[in-house]
Amino acid sequence: MSKVVFITGASSGIGRAIGELLHSKGMVVYGTSRNPSKVKDSPFPLIPLDVNKPETIEQAVNWILAEKGRIDVLVNNAGVGITGPVEETPDDQIHQNFDTNFYGPIRVIKAVLPAMREAGQGRVINITSIAGYMGLPYRGIYSASKAALGVVTETLRMEAREFGISFTTVAPGDFATNIAAGRYHAPLKEDSPYYKNYKVSLDLMNEHVDAGEDPIAMANFIHKLINKKKVKVHYRVGAPLQRLSIVLKRLLPDTWYESMLRKHYKL
Repeated sequence: MSKVVFITGASSGIGRAIGELLHSKGMVVYGTSRNPSKVKDSPFPLIPLDVNKPETIEQAVNWILAEKGRIDVLVNNAGVGITGPVEETPDDQIHQNFDTNFYGPIRVIKAVLPAMREAGQGRVINITSIAGYMGLPYRGIYSASKAALGVVTETLRMEAREFGISFTTVAPGDFATNIAAGRYHAPLKEDSPYYKNYKVSLDLMNEHVDAGEDPIAMANFIHKLINKKKVKVHYRVGAPLQRLSIVLKRLLPDTWYESMLRKHYKL
């Protein structure tokens, strides 16, 4: 039987690329979007869902189960970016970012686990970020939210293993998507003590996204993961230098690694 795949945040970017590829491979794909009516050309169904609204999650999961009777794979892809000096980032934006990037995926996982447990099988792929492996300047809140999702995935792997449900994370580097357009930016204030360095960092971030890899690379990787019998705890997908940065984080003394990041971000 074709696998039934549920992808959050599938109206654009990486989520859409994953959905289109899996659909072309014959899988039954259901994507989600906060406003599916605005997307006119999706080759797979888009269900209304906002990870911050539990009732929409319950409705989406129940609709798929009523249609197909099971969910074989959940790809937790929905997420938002955030930038700014921690001191100048409003508390409500910090809470909102964690609500979407951390609490949201957990809400979706809680909604699908009972059906997966009843079926005795299932796979959950949480999309984190290479930024979640380190505290990046002016991206600290984003790094923290993705790091939290990675750590809780390690817990879920152990808790759900006896039910035949596997968990893994995939951390993308920079990909050419529209993530920058939906990212919250703490205001760039000329009278701020952070103005100069924050502006340089913002310009670098936008350059990296614009020069990022094609999201099809992530789609191909997710397709391979779905078909694997066993998956590792964590995977990274991105440019060689970005993946190397994680290795260096493990190998170098903390102050050396910090110095390397400061040099990269011209701090």
